[in-house]
Amino acid sequence: NTFGLIQIGLILLCTTTTSSFQCNHLPLQQRKVIENSLQLLDRMGKKFPQQCLREKKSFRFPEQVLKPRQKESVKIAIEEIFQHIFYIFSKNLTLAAWDGTALQQFQNGLYQQIERLEACVIKKQTHYFRSKEVNRLKLKKYFQKIDCFLKDKQHNLCSWEISRAEMRRCLQLIDKVIRKL
Repeated sequence: NTFGLIQIGLILLCTTTTSSFQCNHLPLQQRKVIENSLQLLDRMGKKFPQQCLREKKSFRFPEQVLKPRQKESVKIAIEEIFQHIFYIFSKNLTLAAWDGTALQQFQNGLYQQIERLEACVIKKQTHYFRSKEVNRLKLKKYFQKIDCFLKDKQHNLCSWEISRAEMRRCLQLIDKVIRKL
């Protein structure tokens, strides 16, 4: 009985240690995922089509959500951003005319990073609650603009290309923040 309890304790200790080790290396993992995601975004489509230039739109990413003083708040914001990007790139892609393999790898990379972030981010509703909710609303509004733009343009090629360019910009902003953490 005692030996069984010791084994269980050691397994729990190793799991916790491994989990915290992964969380400590999260910024490095995120940088690699973002670098890979940017490459996949490039591989998904060709050069930005000239005919889409006149339809370009500014969505105004709320950069202040990535500037809180608490690292935990930044992680929460990044998790939220990845979830929104995953959502947008998971529907109505028929007119996008992108490389399906690159798109699938892009989606898988985002999903895995969301899983890692969820495992590492503190889920307690403590002093992060207020800033987290304000940031969540700002991000929701930003991504709703993109989603509405896609719907208004009936998910046509140009709307997807403009959205792809915006996600590239978004990921580059996250990368810049992660490098400072």
